[in-house]
Amino acid sequence: MSGQTTVTPGPAPRRAKAPADRLDGAVHVVTGEPGCGRTWFLERAARSFAAGPVVRVRADPACPAVPGSGLRTLLRALGDATGRAPAGGSGQALLGMLSAGSHPLLVCVDDAHLWDPLSRTALGDAARHLCRTTTAARLLLTVPGHRPPAPEFAGLPVTRVDPLTPPEAAALLDEVTGGALDGGVRDEIVDAAEGVPALLLALVRGLSSAQVRGDRPPPRPLPGAEVLTDVAGGCLDGLTPGHRDLLLTVAAAARDDEDTAVDRGLVLRAVEHLGQASAVPLPDLLATADDEVRFHSELLRRTVYAGAPEERRRAVHLALAGELADGDPRALLHRAWAGAVRGRELEAVAGDLPSRRLRCAAYARAAELSDDGPQRAERYTAAAGQALLGGRSHQALRLLDAAGTGAAPAVVRGRAALLRGTTVLHDGPVDEAQASLLHATTLLAARSPADAGTAALAACDAAWAAGDPAGCLAALERCGEIEGHDAQDGPRTDYRLGLRALLEARFEEAAVRLRRVAHLDGSDGSGDPEDLLRAAAAALMLGDLAGARRAGARALAAARTLDTVAAVPRAREYLAYAELRAGRHALARTHAEEGLRAAHRAGQRNTAAHQHAVLALAASIEGETELVAGHVAAALGTARRHGLAQAATLAEWAAARADLGRGRPQEAADRLGPLVRPGARRGHFALWMLAVPCYVEAAVSAGQPEDARSVVEDFAGWAVFGADPQAPAQLLRCRALLAPPDRADALYRQALDLHDTAGGDFERARTELLHGKWLRRRRRLREARDRLGAALVGFERCGAGAWAEQTRGELRANGAEAGGPRTAGSADLSGLTPQQLRIARRVAEGATNREVALTLSVSTRTVDYHLRKVFATLGVRSRLELARLVEQAEKTGAHP
Repeated sequence: MSGQTTVTPGPAPRRAKAPADRLDGAVHVVTGEPGCGRTWFLERAARSFAAGPVVRVRADPACPAVPGSGLRTLLRALGDATGRAPAGGSGQALLGMLSAGSHPLLVCVDDAHLWDPLSRTALGDAARHLCRTTTAARLLLTVPGHRPPAPEFAGLPVTRVDPLTPPEAAALLDEVTGGALDGGVRDEIVDAAEGVPALLLALVRGLSSAQVRGDRPPPRPLPGAEVLTDVAGGCLDGLTPGHRDLLLTVAAAARDDEDTAVDRGLVLRAVEHLGQASAVPLPDLLATADDEVRFHSELLRRTVYAGAPEERRRAVHLALAGELADGDPRALLHRAWAGAVRGRELEAVAGDLPSRRLRCAAYARAAELSDDGPQRAERYTAAAGQALLGGRSHQALRLLDAAGTGAAPAVVRGRAALLRGTTVLHDGPVDEAQASLLHATTLLAARSPADAGTAALAACDAAWAAGDPAGCLAALERCGEIEGHDAQDGPRTDYRLGLRALLEARFEEAAVRLRRVAHLDGSDGSGDPEDLLRAAAAALMLGDLAGARRAGARALAAARTLDTVAAVPRAREYLAYAELRAGRHALARTHAEEGLRAAHRAGQRNTAAHQHAVLALAASIEGETELVAGHVAAALGTARRHGLAQAATLAEWAAARADLGRGRPQEAADRLGPLVRPGARRGHFALWMLAVPCYVEAAVSAGQPEDARSVVEDFAGWAVFGADPQAPAQLLRCRALLAPPDRADALYRQALDLHDTAGGDFERARTELLHGKWLRRRRRLREARDRLGAALVGFERCGAGAWAEQTRGELRANGAEAGGPRTAGSADLSGLTPQQLRIARRVAEGATNREVALTLSVSTRTVDYHLRKVFATLGVRSRLELARLVEQAEKTGAHP
């Protein structure tokens, strides 16, 4: 190592979120494994607490045996902070200090487990009393998560400082290195640190400048024993040799397996085999349950294994192998870790191991034991396949790099290209993925037609994500060439031919083929997840939302049954799309949130971008402006870097729909216009039609109906295909918006009749809202009241908060009581119409009448007229008075 990287001190682990004034309850025991930031949590809580004095004490490990020493330290600190002398040095004195006074007080005790028993008892008793009573004092105390909690603190509320998620860890590394860290190196560190902030920082500090830039590889192993031991911070000090062997045996038994709980009997037999007494009591670093044993802390498990001498590790693996049942493939893997078998033997049993992590480890170890270059490449490629299916994309790419397939046979190179392209398809630029997958198709066509067909279909998926219909057709043509003209009909053939017919606008043939794929049976949960995902995709193309939900759920079940973690985020994605289009926005949000977490764990940033887009669409219904903006930014950030036209289109649509829900039609029309009109900026070829109804509504509301007429005719062709159950009703709604008064009423009513058939509260409520507005403007107030009332019920039923508020404003303008929450002072602004409210807000912001007119796309005379009405309704006589009134309403939330 040629040097160390300078790291900005003190970055924050972003999962340790809650400052003291936002924690529920008076007491929290803050815990977490070493390096996760318990002390930082207290520091942040102390900085954020502005309501009163803060008392911070930390246990002194040097004097835990002095009875009452911790208690006396805390009492002195409380006296200094409050100006009140404690009444003695007992637990009752502590309770009195915490309970006295009406002003808020925050007490932070770090490493409370190190206090002497008397002090721990007093602190625990005081904490329990605070939990039972109403008090202004808040108490936070930290204890380690790698040991059982001290009995004195049992039963108290616990707040766990969790490890960082992969995006949070990556953001932390970017922050501390100023964005200078190479992306590949960053991903490797994120994987290696497993979310422990202190380990992340230790690893990046150990890099040279060349390693930070990616010019040289990081040190191996990553992390090493020295770094792990430093982060563990003395947690393993004072262990006896017997305990060390016992801990090492548990650590070795759980090596490279996601299930870190191991058979207790196996461990004890292996320890006895090593010459240690099997009756050695288990140290409190271990937890037991149902005859299994595991470490409380995964960081300590890794530290124990990495820090043990190499010869002792080999001995432990041989002991474990000797105690496993005859024929158990794990025995051969343990002997391989001890260096006692050849690669060929290990490769033969790798596929029989119980988890993908172990299979990956076996193939990788077999590759390390290989002398032959092509054989090594084949084994590394097999390991990469297991890593990819197991949801570890970054590791798969590193294994493919290690494979170095240049001298390998074409079929091995083809499978490596297929794996690389599939990995990048879900976590990288999709044009790069498409090129790799087409290269794999060429290499595999003659020797492995099934794999070649898989590669061609995946290349089609890459082109679809990029919004490239010509690329989709070319990949489908290549797949057809591989299958041959005499290919038997089956799910893959039906999918290929159905998708091709859809892209070529041969809708009847497409429907027949895709319907067969959509009805693929995997009800036992044992089908191929990829086939079931294609069934869900086919159902979505047909607008068969029930079929899409069914296939998506079966794909999710199959992925879990077969340990195919990589398929879980995409199954959630299809389920979220199906629920979103069916109008079940809350359920769509649930699937997308779960899918987003799964995508982050699997290293699938492209899939995560799609989940962010779904969450933005759901939030645009619910009226959560900041949430919409956050998800849109996240989706577009990845979409623009990786060429994801599909995710970008959905995100832009979500932002525009949020604008429309907030009564900002001009902003919505400006955003949606390029998305739906012909031109280079038009959205994804399969999705822009979905945004047309929003655009027509926005354009008409903004006074630009002519801009919307041409896209309505395009939308009419889309509605005929039947891919969207809501499209026929939406088409009639669009025609009503553009129709002359003598036809609009009938069109709205016909649209509502079709909504009855299609279902979905949200779209029906939108049509009822627009119809109610139309009726009100024609002074048909009774009919308008009925229609708007029905719209309000529909919006409230599906949680569309912004749209419900817009509807209440229309009801008030109609002279009806809109219902909903009322707060003091809200009557002043509630008497304004939506247009008057928009004008009042802009004038209150300091805009002139001309500026307001330009913003709202109306004439200055219209602004003058409405502003006079505003002044009369509110009883104000100047713009200053208006600004004060609006500001007061905004602060109190008392505005419509």
